[in-house]
Amino acid sequence: MKTHLDSYENQSLLFGDLHNHCALSYGHGSLEDALKNAREQLDFVSITGHAHWPDMPEPDERIQYIIDFHEEGFAKLKRDWPRMMDTLKGFNDEDSFVVFPGFEIHSNADGDRTILYKNFEGEIIYADSIPDLHERLAALKSKGVESIAFPHHIGYRTGTRGINWSTYDAEWGPFIELLSMHGCSESSENTRPFLHSMGGSDWESTIQYGLSLGHVFGFSGHTDHHSGHPGSYGHGVTGLWSDGRDRQSIWKALQERRTYALTGDRIQLEYTLNGAPMGSVITPSASREIKVNIQGGGAIDYVDIIKNNELVHRVSQTDIDSPEVSDTIRTLIYLELGWGERNKATPWEVKLGLSAGRIIRVEPRFRGREVVSPVEGDANEDGGFYDSKWSQKDARSVRFSTVTRSNPNNSTNASQGICLEVEMPVGASIQANLNGKEETMPLERLIAGARTGHLGGMDSPAYRFHRAPLRHEFQWSFDWTDHGEEEDNYYIRVRQQNDQWAWSSPVYFRKA
Repeated sequence: MKTHLDSYENQSLLFGDLHNHCALSYGHGSLEDALKNAREQLDFVSITGHAHWPDMPEPDERIQYIIDFHEEGFAKLKRDWPRMMDTLKGFNDEDSFVVFPGFEIHSNADGDRTILYKNFEGEIIYADSIPDLHERLAALKSKGVESIAFPHHIGYRTGTRGINWSTYDAEWGPFIELLSMHGCSESSENTRPFLHSMGGSDWESTIQYGLSLGHVFGFSGHTDHHSGHPGSYGHGVTGLWSDGRDRQSIWKALQERRTYALTGDRIQLEYTLNGAPMGSVITPSASREIKVNIQGGGAIDYVDIIKNNELVHRVSQTDIDSPEVSDTIRTLIYLELGWGERNKATPWEVKLGLSAGRIIRVEPRFRGREVVSPVEGDANEDGGFYDSKWSQKDARSVRFSTVTRSNPNNSTNASQGICLEVEMPVGASIQANLNGKEETMPLERLIAGARTGHLGGMDSPAYRFHRAPLRHEFQWSFDWTDHGEEEDNYYIRVRQQNDQWAWSSPVYFRKA
Protein backbone atom coordinates (compact mmCIF):
# COMPACT_ATOMS: atom_id res chain seq x y z
CA MET A 1 0.00 0.00 0.00
CA LYS A 2 1.10 3.58 -0.52
CA THR A 3 1.97 5.74 2.50
CA HIS A 4 -0.62 5.25 5.23
CA LEU A 5 -3.15 7.96 5.97
CA ASP A 6 -2.15 9.78 9.16
CA SER A 7 -4.83 8.17 11.36
CA TYR A 8 -3.58 4.68 10.41
CA GLU A 9 0.17 5.32 10.43
CA ASN A 10 0.88 3.54 13.73
CA GLN A 11 -1.97 1.02 13.54
CA SER A 12 -1.84 -2.74 13.02
CA LEU A 13 -4.29 -4.21 10.52
CA LEU A 14 -5.70 -7.45 11.92
CA PHE A 15 -8.32 -9.90 10.70
CA GLY A 16 -10.74 -11.93 12.79
CA ASP A 17 -13.99 -13.87 13.01
CA LEU A 18 -16.10 -13.43 16.15
CA HIS A 19 -19.21 -15.42 15.16
CA ASN A 20 -18.84 -19.05 14.10
CA HIS A 21 -19.67 -22.53 15.33
CA CYS A 22 -18.48 -26.10 15.69
CA ALA A 23 -19.59 -29.18 17.64
CA LEU A 24 -19.39 -27.21 20.91
CA SER A 25 -23.18 -27.04 20.73
CA TYR A 26 -24.79 -28.00 17.45
CA GLY A 27 -22.48 -27.94 14.47
CA HIS A 28 -19.59 -29.95 13.08
CA GLY A 29 -15.92 -30.31 13.91
CA SER A 30 -14.17 -30.23 17.27
CA LEU A 31 -13.29 -27.06 19.14
CA GLU A 32 -9.63 -27.96 18.74
CA ASP A 33 -9.98 -28.25 14.95
CA ALA A 34 -11.86 -24.95 14.83
CA LEU A 35 -9.05 -23.17 16.70
CA LYS A 36 -6.37 -24.77 14.51
CA ASN A 37 -8.23 -23.62 11.40
CA ALA A 38 -8.56 -20.12 12.82
CA ARG A 39 -4.87 -19.94 13.67
CA GLU A 40 -3.94 -20.63 10.03
CA GLN A 41 -5.43 -17.36 8.76
CA LEU A 42 -6.75 -15.12 11.56
CA ASP A 43 -5.27 -12.80 14.20
CA PHE A 44 -8.18 -12.98 16.66
CA VAL A 45 -11.23 -15.23 17.06
CA SER A 46 -14.17 -16.30 19.18
CA ILE A 47 -15.78 -19.74 18.80
CA THR A 48 -19.39 -19.06 19.76
CA GLY A 49 -21.49 -21.99 20.89
CA HIS A 50 -25.29 -21.80 20.69
CA ALA A 51 -26.49 -21.27 24.25
CA HIS A 52 -30.10 -20.15 24.64
CA TRP A 53 -33.37 -19.31 22.87
CA PRO A 54 -35.82 -17.77 25.35
CA ASP A 55 -38.71 -17.46 22.87
CA MET A 56 -38.17 -20.71 20.99
CA PRO A 57 -41.25 -21.80 19.00
CA GLU A 58 -43.72 -24.05 20.75
CA PRO A 59 -43.50 -27.80 20.00
CA ASP A 60 -44.65 -28.48 16.46
CA GLU A 61 -44.33 -31.72 14.52
CA ARG A 62 -43.19 -29.87 11.39
CA ILE A 63 -40.16 -28.27 13.09
CA GLN A 64 -39.67 -30.57 16.07
CA TYR A 65 -36.29 -31.74 14.76
CA ILE A 66 -35.11 -28.10 14.81
CA ILE A 67 -36.27 -27.67 18.41
CA ASP A 68 -34.63 -30.94 19.39
CA PHE A 69 -31.17 -30.22 18.01
CA HIS A 70 -31.21 -26.74 19.55
CA GLU A 71 -32.07 -28.08 23.00
CA GLU A 72 -29.44 -30.80 22.72
CA GLY A 73 -26.85 -28.24 21.61
CA PHE A 74 -27.68 -25.84 24.44
CA ALA A 75 -27.30 -28.64 27.01
CA LYS A 76 -23.99 -29.72 25.49
CA LEU A 77 -22.50 -26.21 25.67
CA LYS A 78 -23.64 -25.78 29.28
CA ARG A 79 -22.06 -29.10 30.25
CA ASP A 80 -18.77 -28.44 28.46
CA TRP A 81 -18.32 -24.73 29.26
CA PRO A 82 -15.45 -25.28 31.77
CA ARG A 83 -13.59 -27.56 29.34
CA MET A 84 -14.17 -25.04 26.56
CA MET A 85 -12.56 -22.28 28.63
CA ASP A 86 -9.51 -24.45 29.31
CA THR A 87 -9.14 -25.26 25.61
CA LEU A 88 -9.44 -21.59 24.60
CA LYS A 89 -6.75 -20.62 27.10
CA GLY A 90 -4.48 -23.32 25.74
CA PHE A 91 -4.66 -21.94 22.19
CA ASN A 92 -4.58 -18.26 23.14
CA ASP A 93 -1.38 -16.33 22.38
CA GLU A 94 -1.48 -12.73 23.55
CA ASP A 95 1.16 -11.71 21.01
CA SER A 96 -0.19 -13.29 17.83
CA PHE A 97 -3.53 -15.11 18.21
CA VAL A 98 -6.01 -13.64 20.68
CA VAL A 99 -9.00 -15.79 21.64
CA PHE A 100 -12.17 -14.34 23.18
CA PRO A 101 -14.70 -16.58 24.96
CA GLY A 102 -18.26 -16.17 23.76
CA PHE A 103 -21.67 -17.67 23.06
CA GLU A 104 -24.84 -16.96 21.10
CA ILE A 105 -28.41 -16.20 22.14
CA HIS A 106 -31.32 -16.49 19.69
CA SER A 107 -34.29 -14.15 19.90
CA ASN A 108 -37.35 -14.12 17.67
CA ALA A 109 -38.50 -10.81 19.13
CA ASP A 110 -35.26 -8.83 19.10
CA GLY A 111 -32.79 -10.63 16.86
CA ASP A 112 -29.83 -12.83 17.73
CA ARG A 113 -26.76 -11.67 19.66
CA THR A 114 -23.17 -12.88 19.91
CA ILE A 115 -21.83 -12.26 23.41
CA LEU A 116 -18.07 -11.84 23.87
CA TYR A 117 -16.14 -11.61 27.12
CA LYS A 118 -12.97 -9.55 27.10
CA ASN A 119 -11.17 -11.96 29.40
CA PHE A 120 -11.43 -15.62 30.33
CA GLU A 121 -14.27 -15.06 32.78
CA GLY A 122 -18.04 -15.05 32.76
CA GLU A 123 -20.65 -17.72 32.28
CA ILE A 124 -23.53 -18.37 29.90
CA ILE A 125 -26.33 -15.87 30.51
CA TYR A 126 -29.84 -17.29 30.31
CA ALA A 127 -31.67 -14.00 29.73
CA ASP A 128 -35.42 -13.79 29.07
CA SER A 129 -34.96 -11.18 26.32
CA ILE A 130 -32.33 -8.93 24.78
CA PRO A 131 -33.17 -6.02 27.13
CA ASP A 132 -32.78 -8.49 30.03
CA LEU A 133 -29.44 -9.56 28.56
CA HIS A 134 -28.26 -5.95 28.53
CA GLU A 135 -29.27 -5.51 32.18
CA ARG A 136 -27.30 -8.58 33.17
CA LEU A 137 -24.27 -7.45 31.22
CA ALA A 138 -24.47 -4.08 32.98
CA ALA A 139 -24.49 -5.87 36.35
CA LEU A 140 -21.37 -7.82 35.32
CA LYS A 141 -19.69 -4.61 34.16
CA SER A 142 -20.20 -3.10 37.61
CA LYS A 143 -18.15 -6.04 38.91
CA GLY A 144 -15.38 -5.50 36.38
CA VAL A 145 -16.44 -8.08 33.80
CA GLU A 146 -16.36 -6.46 30.33
CA SER A 147 -18.46 -7.77 27.45
CA ILE A 148 -19.90 -7.03 24.01
CA ALA A 149 -23.20 -8.32 22.61
CA PHE A 150 -23.38 -7.54 18.90
CA PRO A 151 -26.35 -8.27 16.60
CA HIS A 152 -25.79 -10.70 13.77
CA HIS A 153 -27.60 -11.77 10.55
CA ILE A 154 -29.88 -8.83 11.27
CA GLY A 155 -31.67 -8.84 7.89
CA TYR A 156 -34.43 -11.30 8.78
CA ARG A 157 -37.83 -9.77 9.45
CA THR A 158 -38.37 -8.52 12.99
CA GLY A 159 -40.15 -11.25 14.90
CA THR A 160 -38.33 -14.00 13.00
CA ARG A 161 -34.84 -13.42 14.45
CA GLY A 162 -34.20 -10.16 12.57
CA ILE A 163 -33.06 -7.09 14.50
CA ASN A 164 -35.54 -5.06 16.53
CA TRP A 165 -34.13 -1.54 16.37
CA SER A 166 -36.22 -0.42 19.36
CA THR A 167 -34.21 -2.75 21.63
CA TYR A 168 -30.82 -2.25 19.98
CA ASP A 169 -28.31 -0.63 22.36
CA ALA A 170 -25.00 0.65 20.98
CA GLU A 171 -23.41 0.40 24.42
CA TRP A 172 -23.43 -3.39 24.08
CA GLY A 173 -23.32 -3.60 20.28
CA PRO A 174 -20.65 -1.09 19.15
CA PHE A 175 -20.61 -2.87 15.79
CA ILE A 176 -23.18 -4.90 13.84
CA GLU A 177 -22.58 -7.87 11.58
CA LEU A 178 -23.14 -6.64 8.03
CA LEU A 179 -22.17 -9.90 6.33
CA SER A 180 -22.03 -13.63 7.03
CA MET A 181 -22.85 -16.88 5.24
CA HIS A 182 -26.52 -15.94 5.84
CA GLY A 183 -26.11 -13.01 3.46
CA CYS A 184 -25.46 -9.26 3.33
CA SER A 185 -27.56 -6.97 5.53
CA GLU A 186 -26.38 -3.66 4.06
CA SER A 187 -29.61 -2.87 2.20
CA SER A 188 -32.59 -4.53 0.54
CA GLU A 189 -30.82 -5.32 -2.74
CA ASN A 190 -27.18 -6.33 -2.61
CA THR A 191 -24.47 -8.75 -3.63
CA ARG A 192 -25.19 -11.59 -1.17
CA PRO A 193 -28.94 -12.29 -0.72
CA PHE A 194 -30.35 -14.19 2.27
CA LEU A 195 -30.99 -17.77 1.11
CA HIS A 196 -31.39 -19.72 4.37
CA SER A 197 -34.70 -21.49 5.06
CA MET A 198 -35.48 -18.74 7.60
CA GLY A 199 -36.44 -16.45 4.71
CA GLY A 200 -35.26 -13.40 2.81
CA SER A 201 -34.11 -10.07 4.18
CA ASP A 202 -36.43 -7.20 5.09
CA TRP A 203 -35.70 -3.49 4.52
CA GLU A 204 -36.54 -2.50 8.11
CA SER A 205 -33.96 -4.99 9.37
CA THR A 206 -31.04 -3.67 7.32
CA ILE A 207 -27.91 -1.71 8.19
CA GLN A 208 -29.08 1.25 6.14
CA TYR A 209 -32.46 1.34 7.88
CA GLY A 210 -30.67 1.45 11.24
CA LEU A 211 -28.50 4.32 10.01
CA SER A 212 -31.62 6.18 8.86
CA LEU A 213 -32.93 5.98 12.44
CA GLY A 214 -29.82 7.79 13.70
CA HIS A 215 -28.07 4.84 15.36
CA VAL A 216 -24.27 4.91 15.63
CA PHE A 217 -22.46 1.60 15.06
CA GLY A 218 -19.56 0.04 13.18
CA PHE A 219 -19.64 -2.70 10.55
CA SER A 220 -18.21 -6.19 10.90
CA GLY A 221 -18.14 -9.42 8.92
CA HIS A 222 -18.17 -12.97 10.30
CA THR A 223 -18.66 -16.40 8.80
CA ASP A 224 -21.39 -17.89 11.05
CA HIS A 225 -19.73 -21.05 9.79
CA HIS A 226 -21.06 -24.26 11.39
CA SER A 227 -18.28 -26.69 10.47
CA GLY A 228 -15.34 -25.75 12.65
CA HIS A 229 -13.70 -23.26 10.29
CA PRO A 230 -13.56 -19.64 11.55
CA GLY A 231 -12.53 -17.31 8.75
CA SER A 232 -13.76 -19.73 6.06
CA TYR A 233 -12.93 -17.89 2.84
CA GLY A 234 -15.83 -16.07 1.20
CA HIS A 235 -18.24 -16.27 4.14
CA GLY A 236 -17.18 -13.05 5.89
CA VAL A 237 -14.36 -11.63 7.99
CA THR A 238 -13.67 -8.49 10.04
CA GLY A 239 -10.80 -6.11 9.33
CA LEU A 240 -9.65 -4.22 12.43
CA TRP A 241 -7.32 -1.24 12.82
CA SER A 242 -5.74 -1.67 16.23
CA ASP A 243 -3.02 0.00 18.30
CA GLY A 244 -1.43 -3.44 18.70
CA ARG A 245 -1.96 -7.19 18.46
CA ASP A 246 -2.70 -7.73 22.16
CA ARG A 247 -6.09 -8.31 23.82
CA GLN A 248 -6.42 -4.83 25.31
CA SER A 249 -5.68 -3.11 21.99
CA ILE A 250 -8.07 -5.34 20.02
CA TRP A 251 -10.87 -4.81 22.55
CA LYS A 252 -10.35 -1.05 22.46
CA ALA A 253 -10.49 -1.03 18.65
CA LEU A 254 -13.74 -3.06 18.69
CA GLN A 255 -15.31 -0.62 21.14
CA GLU A 256 -14.19 2.34 19.02
CA ARG A 257 -15.69 0.83 15.84
CA ARG A 258 -12.38 0.71 13.95
CA THR A 259 -13.79 -2.27 12.07
CA TYR A 260 -14.81 -3.07 8.53
CA ALA A 261 -16.62 -5.95 6.87
CA LEU A 262 -15.10 -8.14 4.16
CA THR A 263 -16.45 -10.98 2.07
CA GLY A 264 -13.13 -12.82 1.84
CA ASP A 265 -10.11 -11.17 0.21
CA ARG A 266 -8.03 -9.26 2.79
CA ILE A 267 -8.69 -5.86 1.24
CA GLN A 268 -6.66 -3.25 3.15
CA LEU A 269 -8.99 -0.29 3.56
CA GLU A 270 -8.09 3.09 5.06
CA TYR A 271 -10.63 5.89 5.18
CA THR A 272 -10.67 9.28 6.93
CA LEU A 273 -13.18 12.11 7.01
CA ASN A 274 -11.62 15.44 8.04
CA GLY A 275 -8.73 13.35 9.38
CA ALA A 276 -10.90 11.09 11.55
CA PRO A 277 -10.67 7.31 10.98
CA MET A 278 -13.58 4.94 10.36
CA GLY A 279 -15.91 4.57 13.32
CA SER A 280 -15.36 8.12 14.56
CA VAL A 281 -18.04 10.55 15.75
CA ILE A 282 -17.04 14.15 14.99
CA THR A 283 -18.52 17.65 15.10
CA PRO A 284 -20.33 18.77 11.92
CA SER A 285 -18.44 21.05 9.56
CA ALA A 286 -19.33 22.66 6.25
CA SER A 287 -16.40 21.05 4.39
CA ARG A 288 -15.96 17.27 4.44
CA GLU A 289 -12.60 16.07 3.13
CA ILE A 290 -12.56 12.33 2.47
CA LYS A 291 -9.32 10.42 1.91
CA VAL A 292 -9.24 6.77 0.84
CA ASN A 293 -6.35 4.29 0.56
CA ILE A 294 -7.05 0.77 -0.67
CA GLN A 295 -4.94 -2.26 -1.43
CA GLY A 296 -7.13 -4.97 -2.88
CA GLY A 297 -6.77 -8.72 -2.87
CA GLY A 298 -7.32 -8.54 -6.62
CA ALA A 299 -8.02 -5.91 -9.27
CA ILE A 300 -10.45 -3.27 -7.98
CA ASP A 301 -13.61 -2.59 -9.97
CA TYR A 302 -14.95 0.52 -8.21
CA VAL A 303 -15.08 2.34 -4.87
CA ASP A 304 -18.24 4.06 -3.61
CA ILE A 305 -18.73 6.85 -1.10
CA ILE A 306 -22.11 6.38 0.60
CA LYS A 307 -23.65 9.38 2.39
CA ASN A 308 -26.85 8.88 4.39
CA ASN A 309 -27.47 5.64 2.44
CA GLU A 310 -27.09 7.34 -0.95
CA LEU A 311 -24.28 6.87 -3.46
CA VAL A 312 -22.71 10.33 -3.78
CA HIS A 313 -19.38 9.53 -5.48
CA ARG A 314 -17.87 6.61 -7.37
CA VAL A 315 -14.28 6.04 -8.46
CA SER A 316 -13.94 3.39 -11.17
CA GLN A 317 -11.26 1.90 -13.38
CA THR A 318 -11.66 4.74 -15.90
CA ASP A 319 -10.51 7.22 -13.23
CA ILE A 320 -7.21 5.45 -12.56
CA ASP A 321 -4.05 6.21 -14.55
CA SER A 322 -2.23 3.28 -16.19
CA PRO A 323 1.53 3.82 -15.89
CA GLU A 324 4.01 1.94 -18.02
CA VAL A 325 5.06 -1.46 -16.70
CA SER A 326 8.57 -1.43 -15.23
CA ASP A 327 11.07 -4.29 -15.28
CA THR A 328 10.21 -5.27 -11.68
CA ILE A 329 6.62 -5.14 -10.48
CA ARG A 330 4.51 -5.76 -7.40
CA THR A 331 1.56 -8.05 -8.04
CA LEU A 332 -0.68 -10.77 -6.58
CA ILE A 333 -0.26 -14.47 -7.38
CA TYR A 334 -3.45 -16.37 -6.51
CA LEU A 335 -3.45 -20.14 -6.94
CA GLU A 336 -6.86 -21.81 -6.58
CA LEU A 337 -7.43 -25.59 -6.29
CA GLY A 338 -10.56 -27.73 -6.60
CA TRP A 339 -13.15 -28.76 -9.19
CA GLY A 340 -13.15 -32.37 -10.37
CA GLU A 341 -15.74 -35.11 -10.06
CA ARG A 342 -18.63 -34.41 -7.71
CA ASN A 343 -18.61 -35.91 -4.20
CA LYS A 344 -14.93 -36.87 -4.30
CA ALA A 345 -12.28 -35.55 -1.93
CA THR A 346 -8.78 -34.74 -3.20
CA PRO A 347 -5.83 -34.16 -0.85
CA TRP A 348 -3.25 -31.68 -2.13
CA GLU A 349 0.41 -31.10 -1.36
CA VAL A 350 1.68 -27.93 -3.02
CA LYS A 351 4.93 -26.03 -3.19
CA LEU A 352 4.63 -22.58 -4.74
CA GLY A 353 7.62 -20.35 -5.45
CA LEU A 354 9.23 -17.65 -7.54
CA SER A 355 12.22 -18.01 -9.87
CA ALA A 356 13.31 -14.51 -8.79
CA GLY A 357 12.07 -11.74 -6.53
CA ARG A 358 10.50 -12.04 -3.08
CA ILE A 359 7.24 -12.78 -1.27
CA ILE A 360 5.97 -9.75 0.65
CA ARG A 361 2.83 -11.25 2.21
CA VAL A 362 1.00 -14.59 2.28
CA GLU A 363 -2.80 -14.74 2.39
CA PRO A 364 -4.29 -18.23 2.80
CA ARG A 365 -7.77 -18.54 1.31
CA PHE A 366 -8.94 -21.73 2.99
CA ARG A 367 -12.57 -22.79 3.22
CA GLY A 368 -14.48 -25.01 5.62
CA ARG A 369 -17.07 -27.55 4.55
CA GLU A 370 -20.44 -26.41 3.30
CA VAL A 371 -22.65 -27.98 5.96
CA VAL A 372 -24.76 -26.07 8.47
CA SER A 373 -27.40 -27.95 10.45
CA PRO A 374 -26.76 -31.24 12.30
CA VAL A 375 -28.96 -33.09 9.80
CA GLU A 376 -26.63 -32.25 6.88
CA GLY A 377 -23.61 -34.38 7.72
CA ASP A 378 -21.56 -36.45 10.12
CA ALA A 379 -19.61 -34.41 12.66
CA ASN A 380 -16.79 -37.00 12.57
CA GLU A 381 -16.62 -37.30 8.81
CA ASP A 382 -13.15 -38.14 7.46
CA GLY A 383 -11.66 -38.12 10.95
CA GLY A 384 -11.46 -34.37 11.46
CA PHE A 385 -12.09 -30.87 10.13
CA TYR A 386 -8.54 -29.48 10.16
CA ASP A 387 -7.54 -29.97 6.53
CA SER A 388 -5.52 -26.92 5.49
CA LYS A 389 -2.05 -25.83 6.65
CA TRP A 390 0.63 -23.56 5.24
CA SER A 391 4.17 -22.42 5.97
CA GLN A 392 6.63 -20.07 4.33
CA LYS A 393 9.93 -21.83 3.65
CA ASP A 394 12.01 -18.84 2.54
CA ALA A 395 11.70 -15.46 0.81
CA ARG A 396 10.62 -17.09 -2.45
CA SER A 397 8.50 -20.10 -1.57
CA VAL A 398 5.61 -21.43 0.48
CA ARG A 399 4.20 -24.89 1.05
CA PHE A 400 0.63 -25.79 1.82
CA SER A 401 -1.56 -28.85 2.14
CA THR A 402 -5.32 -28.95 1.88
CA VAL A 403 -8.28 -31.07 0.81
CA THR A 404 -10.80 -30.11 -1.86
CA ARG A 405 -14.19 -31.78 -2.27
CA SER A 406 -15.26 -30.40 -5.66
CA ASN A 407 -18.06 -27.91 -6.11
CA PRO A 408 -21.43 -29.29 -4.94
CA ASN A 409 -23.23 -27.40 -7.71
CA ASN A 410 -22.50 -24.85 -10.39
CA SER A 411 -23.00 -21.84 -8.12
CA THR A 412 -21.20 -22.82 -4.89
CA ASN A 413 -17.42 -22.46 -4.86
CA ALA A 414 -15.73 -25.03 -2.60
CA SER A 415 -12.16 -24.45 -3.75
CA GLN A 416 -9.07 -23.85 -1.62
CA GLY A 417 -6.25 -21.45 -2.40
CA ILE A 418 -3.45 -19.16 -1.39
CA CYS A 419 -2.52 -15.67 -2.55
CA LEU A 420 0.99 -14.21 -2.52
CA GLU A 421 1.77 -10.53 -2.72
CA VAL A 422 5.10 -10.49 -4.51
CA GLU A 423 7.74 -8.26 -6.00
CA MET A 424 9.47 -9.87 -8.97
CA PRO A 425 10.94 -9.20 -12.40
CA VAL A 426 8.43 -9.28 -15.23
CA GLY A 427 10.57 -11.87 -16.96
CA ALA A 428 10.51 -14.25 -13.97
CA SER A 429 8.26 -17.29 -13.47
CA ILE A 430 6.02 -18.83 -10.86
CA GLN A 431 6.98 -22.41 -10.14
CA ALA A 432 4.59 -24.93 -8.60
CA ASN A 433 4.62 -28.56 -7.64
CA LEU A 434 1.01 -29.77 -7.36
CA ASN A 435 0.76 -33.33 -6.04
CA GLY A 436 3.97 -34.11 -7.90
CA LYS A 437 3.02 -32.32 -11.11
CA GLU A 438 5.52 -29.59 -12.03
CA GLU A 439 4.17 -26.36 -13.48
CA THR A 440 6.16 -23.29 -14.57
CA MET A 441 4.12 -20.19 -15.27
CA PRO A 442 5.77 -17.07 -16.78
CA LEU A 443 4.64 -13.94 -14.97
CA GLU A 444 4.09 -12.19 -18.31
CA ARG A 445 1.53 -14.88 -19.18
CA LEU A 446 -0.40 -14.26 -15.93
CA ILE A 447 -0.37 -10.50 -16.45
CA ALA A 448 -2.31 -11.20 -19.66
CA GLY A 449 -4.88 -13.48 -17.99
CA ALA A 450 -5.63 -16.56 -15.89
CA ARG A 451 -4.25 -19.99 -16.68
CA THR A 452 -5.81 -23.33 -15.69
CA GLY A 453 -4.67 -26.95 -15.63
CA HIS A 454 -5.74 -30.41 -14.47
CA LEU A 455 -4.07 -33.16 -12.50
CA GLY A 456 -5.44 -35.69 -14.98
CA GLY A 457 -7.92 -35.72 -17.81
CA MET A 458 -11.46 -34.42 -18.10
CA ASP A 459 -13.36 -34.06 -14.80
CA SER A 460 -10.16 -34.48 -12.78
CA PRO A 461 -9.19 -32.06 -9.98
CA ALA A 462 -8.00 -28.77 -11.42
CA TYR A 463 -5.99 -25.68 -10.53
CA ARG A 464 -6.15 -22.07 -11.64
CA PHE A 465 -3.54 -19.32 -11.57
CA HIS A 466 -5.59 -16.13 -11.50
CA ARG A 467 -4.60 -13.13 -13.56
CA ALA A 468 -1.76 -11.17 -11.94
CA PRO A 469 -2.98 -7.55 -11.62
CA LEU A 470 -0.63 -4.65 -12.09
CA ARG A 471 -0.07 -2.41 -9.10
CA HIS A 472 -2.29 0.42 -10.31
CA GLU A 473 -5.17 -2.07 -10.62
CA PHE A 474 -5.19 -3.12 -6.95
CA GLN A 475 -3.71 -0.09 -5.13
CA TRP A 476 -5.89 2.99 -5.26
CA SER A 477 -5.72 6.31 -3.41
CA PHE A 478 -8.00 9.29 -3.88
CA ASP A 479 -9.47 12.36 -2.17
CA TRP A 480 -12.95 13.82 -2.48
CA THR A 481 -14.60 16.79 -0.80
CA ASP A 482 -18.26 17.16 0.07
CA HIS A 483 -20.20 19.99 1.73
CA GLY A 484 -23.02 20.05 4.24
CA GLU A 485 -24.21 21.22 7.65
CA GLU A 486 -26.27 18.28 8.91
CA GLU A 487 -25.68 15.26 11.14
CA ASP A 488 -24.65 13.03 8.27
CA ASN A 489 -22.82 9.71 8.03
CA TYR A 490 -20.42 8.46 5.35
CA TYR A 491 -18.93 5.05 4.63
CA ILE A 492 -16.82 3.46 1.89
CA ARG A 493 -17.81 0.42 -0.17
CA VAL A 494 -15.27 -1.44 -2.33
CA ARG A 495 -15.96 -3.95 -5.08
CA GLN A 496 -13.24 -5.99 -6.78
CA GLN A 497 -13.52 -7.45 -10.27
CA ASN A 498 -13.70 -10.94 -8.71
CA ASP A 499 -16.82 -9.90 -6.71
CA GLN A 500 -15.06 -9.64 -3.36
CA TRP A 501 -16.23 -6.66 -1.29
CA ALA A 502 -15.38 -4.45 1.68
CA TRP A 503 -17.49 -1.97 3.69
CA SER A 504 -15.86 0.51 6.09
CA SER A 505 -17.51 1.51 9.34
CA PRO A 506 -19.06 4.96 8.91
CA VAL A 507 -17.79 8.27 10.20
CA TYR A 508 -20.62 10.19 11.86
CA PHE A 509 -21.21 13.92 12.15
CA ARG A 510 -23.04 14.58 15.42
CA LYS A 511 -23.70 17.81 17.28
CA ALA A 512 -22.49 17.99 20.87
